[in-house]
Amino acid sequence: MQILDGKTLAQDIENAIYQEVQFLNKEGITPGLAVILVGNNPASQSYVNMKAKACKRTGIYSITHEMPENIQQESLLQTITMLNQNPNIDGILVQLPLPKHIDTTAVLEAIAPHKDVDGFHPFNMGRIFSNLDGFIPATPMGVITLLKHYNIPLQGKNVVIVGASNIVGKPLGALFLNENATITLCHIYTKDLIRHTKEADILCVAVGKPNLITQDMVKEGAIVVDIGISKLDDGKIVGDVDFSNVFSKCSFITPVPGGVGPMTIASLLQNTIKAAKLRIKGK
Repeated sequence: MQILDGKTLAQDIENAIYQEVQFLNKEGITPGLAVILVGNNPASQSYVNMKAKACKRTGIYSITHEMPENIQQESLLQTITMLNQNPNIDGILVQLPLPKHIDTTAVLEAIAPHKDVDGFHPFNMGRIFSNLDGFIPATPMGVITLLKHYNIPLQGKNVVIVGASNIVGKPLGALFLNENATITLCHIYTKDLIRHTKEADILCVAVGKPNLITQDMVKEGAIVVDIGISKLDDGKIVGDVDFSNVFSKCSFITPVPGGVGPMTIASLLQNTIKAAKLRIKGK
């Protein structure tokens, strides 16, 4: 069994991004990322803080627009319009989830596609599913980057994804399909989940339910990518996979924390650099 060390790879990616930022600075460009945070969700605040620190480490200019929980949707959309028009901002990220009174789809669609570094705009989603270049959602992008770093072949593999969200499950399935893998996408209405997971050469889990995947649900030698993250009552951070019992059965596995999480932030930074390069090209 080998650990898929996302933390170390993310550090290497950040080092490379720092060098790219230095080059862009010489061209008169400082990559800029704007983050919009609505409300006081502790998890969201933590994620935003981690992204801001990563920007600082790599030399990317970042600004966070903090808004109250009860902000009106129109005010939020006005802020996005302002950022769309700001020539010094290359990427715009709206931290999810948003309060229930706000139409998340309308907000994501308001972001200019060339600044959509989270990859959630229908324009970029469509390009992913069409196997065209665009901005890829950070977590799915990080998963594929991590697997390729360890030279894990994807073509022809049976890939089972548990969790069918627009943020992770669906785009991740499209990315695997673009690599010529065979995809099974499971969700809350899937019958006999274990029947599917035991067939997986590569099992990806993104649900947010601690220890959902147990040893008997994984076939011998499988590659397990744990994307979920939860905090237990005792403060321990765990994923969706019963790591202590599953790790001896698989060939590769991601830890939580230290697996997919750091890769998500590194991928966001890569998208921001990509957006800055598009600015140089005038696209």
